[in-house]
Formats: sequence, structure tokens, C-alpha cells
Amino acid sequence: MKLPTARYRISDEEIAVIGGGPAGMMAAVSAAANGARVLLLEKNDRLGIKLCITGKGRCNITNSCTPQTVIQNTPRNGKFLYSSLNRFSPSDVYEFFERNGLKLKVERGNRVFPVSDRAKDVLEVLKNLLSRNGVKVMRFKVNDIVVNDDGSFDILSDSGQAIRCKAVILATGGKSYPKTGSTGDGYRLAERLGHTVVEPKPSIVPLESPDPDCVEMQGLSLRNVGVRATDKNGRLVYEDFGELMFTHFGISGPTVLSMSAHLRDFDKTGYTVSIDFKPALDHKKLDERILRDFEKFSNRIFRNSLGDLLPAKAIMPVVRRSGIDPFKPVHSIERKERQTLLSVIKDFRIEVSGTRPIEEAVVTSGGVDTGEIDPRTMESKLVRGLFFAGEIIDVDAYTGGFNLQIAWSTGYSAGLSASKYCDTSEDWQC
Repeated sequence: MKLPTARYRISDEEIAVIGGGPAGMMAAVSAAANGARVLLLEKNDRLGIKLCITGKGRCNITNSCTPQTVIQNTPRNGKFLYSSLNRFSPSDVYEFFERNGLKLKVERGNRVFPVSDRAKDVLEVLKNLLSRNGVKVMRFKVNDIVVNDDGSFDILSDSGQAIRCKAVILATGGKSYPKTGSTGDGYRLAERLGHTVVEPKPSIVPLESPDPDCVEMQGLSLRNVGVRATDKNGRLVYEDFGELMFTHFGISGPTVLSMSAHLRDFDKTGYTVSIDFKPALDHKKLDERILRDFEKFSNRIFRNSLGDLLPAKAIMPVVRRSGIDPFKPVHSIERKERQTLLSVIKDFRIEVSGTRPIEEAVVTSGGVDTGEIDPRTMESKLVRGLFFAGEIIDVDAYTGGFNLQIAWSTGYSAGLSASKYCDTSEDWQC
């Protein structure tokens, strides 16, 4: 269903929520359920576009864990979330969606998904709650927000339309996936209202590498491999097991996206990613496996003897790194050479030089400075009646449902606080 476009000045709503993503919809529902008159503004022609593509269309709603675990998995300003997470915790989110008709399940890593595996079902729950609680939803592209002398706000569009309200909740998202509407508009609005915006950077994003082996192996997708990331001092930064893919620019895949959230200092240090092609085999068992293959293919040259052990695209990069003559007969390969081959297979290193652009990131790191937001209410410390929710705030987490949990918690808190602000502030009229 497409959203109606505002063609007139609206003056009877208390709260305007800007942004129809997860945080914005939750904020609108929370405020309206607490008795406020709420208008939800979305510049796209429909709500929740980015929500519908999260988790490859399945939507990892939250993580079945404690608020403290969410904070531990939020490397940037995690402690800022203490109040909002305890007000609307992962268990509260789980209960909220199930109570409203969405059956959930818990998978590996305590990740919570709809039983239907359909992100659209999550969106339908939120849309039904918006309707049930009387939230007006309108298509409206915000160009500016003006604070009036009486404390009210005028929300202006680039076509001259205007909305006046008592409180504003900015939930415009970050800069990742701009085709879904996350184009960083909220940062500009926040800055014009006096807020500091920490430079947005990509997080949960593919990694770039100058290594030509990545180009040679592009398109190769590996399953059940081990990955480790270390900094230039050899310090372990991240370790995982799962899927990885080589691309023309470097590496991608689930393990790499998760890893990227931990690699935050490319301007200070370099990182090396080590791939273990055979994590299920220790050195002794892998050596035994290689010996069996060499015996099986004893009459072949080295480069033609690894087909049972490695994917075709990985063979020549491994051969080159082993230093063994690719045309050497297998039966004449010495033990020392075999040990070098084994080391390459267990520790195939890729130097990474940075991340892909923010437009390709799942999550934006950076945003409105948390020092300028009251963590108990999500209200601005600089502008009364202005609240923030979701990815626009300078908090971001690792993969596993934590980022959506942040959206739900901050949205819920902002909506509830905005409704209380409207109840307790002085009488106000447009």
C-alpha cells in the first residue's frame, strides 16, 4: 500500500516521527499506545523497505540474550543503551511480537527469526499496530526542521509543505543501503539543530584487498572454513567459522561481514585475514589426508594432484604460495615441501586494506553524538522536545540481531518519552 502525500498544513498532531524504518515505527507505536496523537512521516512510498531485506529477507529480529550481552556486542557506545535496553529488553521484544501474532524461533547464536522466515511478516505486525493505535502515516520528504519561539516545531518539505507539532522523533537511519532511503538525511537535520554528528563509516561490510589471488578466485564461495583477523602487531582481533567468498575487490560473505564490525582502525593499523581451508582437520590429520591424495595421484604433477582437497579456483594460488614447482611429480615431493603446503592450506593469508563504501554496508557506524542525548529518554540535551531513535545515533553492534534490538529499544524509549513530554509540558497549540 502506497502512502498518501501531504498536500496541506497539519496542525493537530502532538508528535511527528520522521522515518518509517524499524526504530521509527516502534517509536510511533510506543507513543500512540501511551495516548499521544502521532504522525509518522516516510519519504518512500512504503514503510520498512530496509527491514524487509534484513537477514536475507528473513529478518533477524533480535538476539535471545540479556541486555548486558547486547551491550557487550555493541563496541561503539554500548553503555549508552543501558536504560533503553532495560526498559525494552530482548525478552520484551520477543514477547511483543509473539503477543501480536508473530511466532518466533531461536537459531544458532541465539538469533531470533520469524517461524515463517519472512521479514514481511514482521513489517505486517508493525503496520497493524500503527493502524490499531491510530497513527497517521504519510509520505513526506523532510527538508528542514524549525524550532519556534513557543517550543513547537515546523517540519518543512522541499516543496513548501509544512507540519507543526509539539515533539519530533528523528529515526531516519544511517547511510547504508541508500536505495532503501537511508541516505543520511537525518544527520543534516540534526546538525542544523545544533547537534554534533560523528563521521559515518561503514560497518558489517565486505573488505577490500590488493591481493591478486582474490581476483583470481573471484566467485569462489567457501563453506565451513575458519577465519582469523589479526592487526599489524599479530594481535587476534576476530575469529569465526562459516562461509566466505572471494570477489574482484577482496572478500565477502557472512564471516567477513561479521569480522568487519571488529576492524575499526584502518587509519591506525593494518589487518591480515587468515583462512583455514580445512578447520576440521588438525595438522597431523591433514598431513595424512595429503599423503593419501599424493599416493592416489602419484603419477601426476603437483598442480594436478589437489583436486580432491581444494576447490579448483583455489589450487593455483595455494600451489604458488607453497613454493613447490607446479610441474614436479607428486611422488618426488619431499616431507619439508609437504609441510609448507599444509601450512598454506591452514593459514592462507589475505592482507585487507579497508572496507567497501558505506553504501554497501549493512549498518552505519557513527551518527549523532551520544553525549548530546539523554540515554534515559532519548531526548536531545540541546533541544527540548527533540528525540532520537535507531541508527541515526552513534551506536552500532555486531551481527546477530543486536542492531535491530537497538532500533526497537531506542524507538520504544523515544516514543514513550515523547508522549510523556507532551503530557507534562505546558499547554500547547499550533
